[in-house]
Amino acid sequence: MDEEEVLNRYEAGERDFMGILLTEANLSGVNLSEANFSGANLCVANLSGANLQGADLSKAKLNVARLSGCNLTKANFNRAILNVANLVRADLSGATLVQTGLIRAELIRAQLSNANLSRANLTGADLREATLRQANLSGANLSEVDLRGTSMIAANLEGANLHGTDLGRADLSGSDLRDADLRHANLSRANLSGANLSGANLRWVDLSGTNLSWADLSEAKLSGTNLIGADLSNANLVNCSLVHADLTQANLIQVEWSGADLSGATLTGAKLHGVSRFGLKTDGMSCEWVDLSPDGDHTQVYHFTPDEFKQFFNPTPPTVSITVDAQLDHAATFVLSAFYYQIAGQYPGMHQPPSIKVGYRRTTLIFRLDRDEELLPIAYLAILPFKDCTATQRNITEVMEIIRSPDMEEYLTIRDRKRIKQISKALSQVMSRVVRVKVGGDLPNPPGSEEFFSVPTQVSLTNSSDRSLNIYFHPSFGKRLINSAAYFQTSETNAIKMQQLSVPTAEVVADFIRGFYILEKLGNTEHGFSR
Repeated sequence: MDEEEVLNRYEAGERDFMGILLTEANLSGVNLSEANFSGANLCVANLSGANLQGADLSKAKLNVARLSGCNLTKANFNRAILNVANLVRADLSGATLVQTGLIRAELIRAQLSNANLSRANLTGADLREATLRQANLSGANLSEVDLRGTSMIAANLEGANLHGTDLGRADLSGSDLRDADLRHANLSRANLSGANLSGANLRWVDLSGTNLSWADLSEAKLSGTNLIGADLSNANLVNCSLVHADLTQANLIQVEWSGADLSGATLTGAKLHGVSRFGLKTDGMSCEWVDLSPDGDHTQVYHFTPDEFKQFFNPTPPTVSITVDAQLDHAATFVLSAFYYQIAGQYPGMHQPPSIKVGYRRTTLIFRLDRDEELLPIAYLAILPFKDCTATQRNITEVMEIIRSPDMEEYLTIRDRKRIKQISKALSQVMSRVVRVKVGGDLPNPPGSEEFFSVPTQVSLTNSSDRSLNIYFHPSFGKRLINSAAYFQTSETNAIKMQQLSVPTAEVVADFIRGFYILEKLGNTEHGFSR
């Protein structure tokens, strides 16, 4: 059957041309919409500008066929073979191409929005400036494909093979690239904002100048990746590998990267405002300066020597721990949350609630902080809901007096004294705000919650050098009777003696302060790091 007969039969209402042989046929510009060419051989056929809307071309052979400008919307190409086919500017919107062979096919500026290319083979294909919005490319082979300037907004590329693919300046915002293989790919200047790249393999990828803001890169592999000038603001980099990655002048503002491996990475000029410096692997990491300004505008630039930068990142976050000699119950949880909510409203530095570990007989509240100088102020506030508050705050005040006393001079350097000024300022601000916190008053008080806040407590601090300081230890802790309120009927004299015994010595306090890591301003825009 030749092309003329096919057209005549189509005009007569016939639509079934299953398995037909039409190699090298000229069907350019014809209307064959809804026709059934399943299993047909159309190799080297000319279908340029033809209308094959809704046609069934499943398992058809179209190698080297010309389909440029063709209307293929909602057509079925499942398991068809279109290797080296010309689909330039073809409209494949909503088409299904599951397991379709498109090796070295030309799809320049083709329209593939909402198309299903799941497990399709597009090795070496040319899709420059094509549109693949919300297309399904899960499990597809896109290795060595040219995707420069393509629009792949919200596309599904989960588990896709993009090894060596060129995605320069492509728009992949909101796309799903979970577990995709992108080794040696080019994503320079691409838009991956809000994309899901969790578990993806991005080793040796060029991501220079790429927009990765709000992207999920948790568990991703970025070893040896070029991220020079990339925008990673608010991205999720938890547990990702950035070994030997180049993050020079990258925007890392508000990044979450706990557990990330930055061994051998370069961070010179990185923007690190609102970024935790703890819980990272940093062996061999290098950096000459960082920008800690909120807007990344170089108003807070800090320069380092190699040794100083090693001290800037620490594996241990500063923590305040309050251990309560009772098991937390639902009623006490409700009251505790209300207390800390009110406290945070008066002191924004307490922006995160504590992590809570509930044991069989004890409860531990752990406040993880970003800066060592916040340790005493947060401890001063965190103890407010408990009856041990007065004694604990008295100890904190005495520790501060020890820090300021002349006795400390033999233990502290000039830089240590600068730290003291910052600690003292932070604590003074907290003490002035404590009076505004409504402890009790309007707070809910469910029956049965009083006992939890009346039992003995112990309070300890841990700085970023993993050095601990015990602030307060109730002498009845671990020994309390059923009626724990008995301790609070102790005479004032005994209470003072107990409190005095738990205040650390000047030498112990000095050793703790020396372990603080605090940035110090040296000029208008240049800063240094102090250990």
